[in-house]
Amino acid sequence: MGLFDNNTKFESSIKQIPYSQQAVYDNISDLRNLEKVRDRVPEDKVNDFAFDQDTVSLNVPPVGELKLRICDREAPKCVKFETVQSPVPFNVWIQVLPVDEQNSKMKVTVKAELNPLIKGMVAGPLQDGVEKIADALAQVHYV
Repeated sequence: MGLFDNNTKFESSIKQIPYSQQAVYDNISDLRNLEKVRDRVPEDKVNDFAFDQDTVSLNVPPVGELKLRICDREAPKCVKFETVQSPVPFNVWIQVLPVDEQNSKMKVTVKAELNPLIKGMVAGPLQDGVEKIADALAQVHYV
């Protein structure tokens, strides 16, 4: 048992999306579509926001540089990300499930390896961040 054997999971609430599962998946599985939400990224909280098809990078004061890469696509229901650069290694899953032909639901999950001291300091902000990501994704126009 090492110091970082503590996998901690943070899950958003389930968000209803007024678009089909396939439309949502098609958008979140290609990070170039982040252009649609660039204007919603708070400039006072995020710097150096950049992306291509498979990676996204940003600087979040006081956390620092973050770079995530899509490591798995499971069409049309899940996109998984892993950290390429981060002070703390973590994975992100965005799950999309159909409600009917025109509607879907989404959940964002983050799993991080946190020692108890770090967990105590970042659990609240991380849970809040996961919820804000899910809220932002729920407001995107997936057309």
